[in-house]
Amino acid sequence: MIINIRKWPELIVSYSVMTFTVLVSIFPILWILFSSFKSNKEILNDPFSLPKKIDFQAYMDVFTQYNFLGYFMNSMFIAIASTLIALFIYTMAGYIFGKFNFRGKSFLFILCTITLLIPGYARAQPIFTIIMSLDLYDTKAALILVYASFGMALALFILRLSFIAIPKDLDESALIDGAGFWRIFWNVNMPLAKSGISTAGILMFLNNWNEYFYALILTTSEKNRTLPVALEFFNEAFSYNYTRMFAALMMVILPGIVIYVLVQEQVQQSVASSGVKG
Repeated sequence: MIINIRKWPELIVSYSVMTFTVLVSIFPILWILFSSFKSNKEILNDPFSLPKKIDFQAYMDVFTQYNFLGYFMNSMFIAIASTLIALFIYTMAGYIFGKFNFRGKSFLFILCTITLLIPGYARAQPIFTIIMSLDLYDTKAALILVYASFGMALALFILRLSFIAIPKDLDESALIDGAGFWRIFWNVNMPLAKSGISTAGILMFLNNWNEYFYALILTTSEKNRTLPVALEFFNEAFSYNYTRMFAALMMVILPGIVIYVLVQEQVQQSVASSGVKG
């Protein structure tokens, strides 16, 4: 392949920017990973050096000496349950907004997505009052309900665009063949909108997995404590044991990375199709 010499400066700048962005993004994760295998002495004396040996003792200590597995399972259960509930509801809503015309449609969509402009902390008082009135304080159900509501605006925006991108001719053909509303939705539109559904799902899951503020104010007992809140207690417990602290951090970061790697193709397809339609 012959490259025009006039484009070299542009290519050099482009690749330099991309390389810098990748390094800045991945360096903190690699630093945490390498530090989790180093001793306190190594971390303090030379924090940016490679570990002399791979030792999983810090990870074993985190699981055996603390209730890390319980916190991990709490976060996983709450994040998955809230994401699945939200996807089930918002996928149908996105389908309605994307495929049907009705009076007040634009106003209702704006009303649902305007929550993106409201800071999360500004909703703390009404959310806390509602949870207390429902007698759900210090329960996993409270966090599941709250987290499911958080993804509404972004999920509707993504899912609406995904369903709009699906030709209406397919719906009309299915309707002529005798398919009803639910069959057209599940068998025709859902498979074609899987990239948008995956994108909305992973964004909501990561937000739910990493959420700290509402997990702190809506739970008090250890049995309902999530990982982000538990990390605050780990910071005190591991104040002089940086190896365990980095091991705990890595275990919090890892699930999000794994899930994104598994569905990155669908996410990229959704972003590309949204850009074309936008």
